[in-house]
Amino acid sequence: MARSVNRRESTAKGREGSNNGHARSRPDPRRREPPPSPPVPGRLDLGIRKAVEQLQASGIETFESCEGGPGHAFPEPTVRFNGTPEAGWRALAICLAFGLPVLALRRVWYVLDRNEPTGPDWEITFRERLPS
Repeated sequence: MARSVNRRESTAKGREGSNNGHARSRPDPRRREPPPSPPVPGRLDLGIRKAVEQLQASGIETFESCEGGPGHAFPEPTVRFNGTPEAGWRALAICLAFGLPVLALRRVWYVLDRNEPTGPDWEITFRERLPS
């Protein structure tokens, strides 16, 4: 007897391993990622400095950044910034124009300890640490 497959199940099977249609490419193994730098409070991490300086020079109001990795605040290189909905798209365009390896652009609301949402803020993350 033939087994019937409902549409939802067949669609889900077709997406397995596809990350819900969002491609997440890996860093190019031929490129050498700079070694991680130790986090120093009040100073830009070397592996994110290029992105922060380029965004600030282009008028993006950054307020937090991290090159990512063990011992750092974020798992991947991240820059957080303020701005209107347009600011996120402008920051993305700046990063792409300068050839920076963008992974994601996010509009986020963090929830504080007392269950109070704060934001929205923008985050842009990168596939790898950036050379200084």
